[in-house]
Amino acid sequence: MELKKGLEDVAIKETSITFIDGELGRLYYRGYSVYDLASFSNFEEVAYLIWYGKLPTRKELEDFRKLMAEERKVPDHISSFVRQVSRNANPMDVLRTAVSMMGLEDSRDGDTIQKAIKITSKMPTIVAQIQRTRRGQDLVEPDPNLSHAENFLFMLHGEKPSSTDVRSMDVSLTLHVDHEMNASTFACLVVASTLSDIYSSVVAGISALKGPLHGGANSEALKQFLEIGSPDNVEKYVLSRLSSGQRLMGFGHRVYKTMDPRAKILREYAKQLSTEKGLGELFEIAQRVEEIGIKILGNRGIYPNVDFYSGLVFYALGFDPDVFPTIFASARVVGWTAHVDEYLKDNKLIRPKAIYVGDLGRRYVPIDER
Repeated sequence: MELKKGLEDVAIKETSITFIDGELGRLYYRGYSVYDLASFSNFEEVAYLIWYGKLPTRKELEDFRKLMAEERKVPDHISSFVRQVSRNANPMDVLRTAVSMMGLEDSRDGDTIQKAIKITSKMPTIVAQIQRTRRGQDLVEPDPNLSHAENFLFMLHGEKPSSTDVRSMDVSLTLHVDHEMNASTFACLVVASTLSDIYSSVVAGISALKGPLHGGANSEALKQFLEIGSPDNVEKYVLSRLSSGQRLMGFGHRVYKTMDPRAKILREYAKQLSTEKGLGELFEIAQRVEEIGIKILGNRGIYPNVDFYSGLVFYALGFDPDVFPTIFASARVVGWTAHVDEYLKDNKLIRPKAIYVGDLGRRYVPIDER
């Protein structure tokens, strides 16, 4: 039996949701390039595409937006829970528990996608509540008249965001919607394959995404830029970090052997936001890290990934660094639930093997003789 550590290059299902060309740095949702979707589409339309397999008509999109807007409000007892625990708890732990609480009130029976819409609509409300509670601010109720991205920022800041901020947020969410069989998506499928409920699957996804090697990498990349402090310090910092065997945060990907297309797109939004928000030097640091990092690591197929610039975008939009992974989860829940729905149409319990390397036939020794 061949050992495949990390299940690298092991396929567990067929999918029509997402395709990644790691050699050429291309990413497609339902056959559409993310470059086109980031340029011409929006989060709601992409969520509809991911869940239903086609782009909506104008009427379908209007009805879908209205449905999502109606589902944004979070039950009072969940908001109370968020206010009670958010100040000191890890934001991903709070989000995970809040989603689990949502599942207590929803029947296990029913359409997976309808439940996915409920979860996806409510998660930004919970995330905004987490950050505002941590800052000692009153909670802001969702506005059904705003788009998904605009309402997210409105609940975060308590005021209507600029068009640049809304577009940056919308594109960021769109680019995080799905990424084929990553660790958190696989975690969702393991749970779903037992015929558990969709809330349990999403909780598993959040738990996997919490790790610094997955969803936590965006905040670590941003902290890295803040730690460097000045463009003049970049080269020394990068060389020191790599020579000591440490990773350059935001670099490298299991699938991509060239630059992540999502990083290319987000770089432009990071540049625009940084200029508008007075964070130009921070963007200059990031650009310099990218240049030096590629020069050193590029010949090994190690390039910036989505986390490299997404943290800078989220920071410029006013999110606290330790809240970044919850934004990631708020978008990726679309892909998680779509993959669960797809997998359950031809379900098989996920039960891999392990290669035993221990002893056999050991004699049991009574406890007084050990």
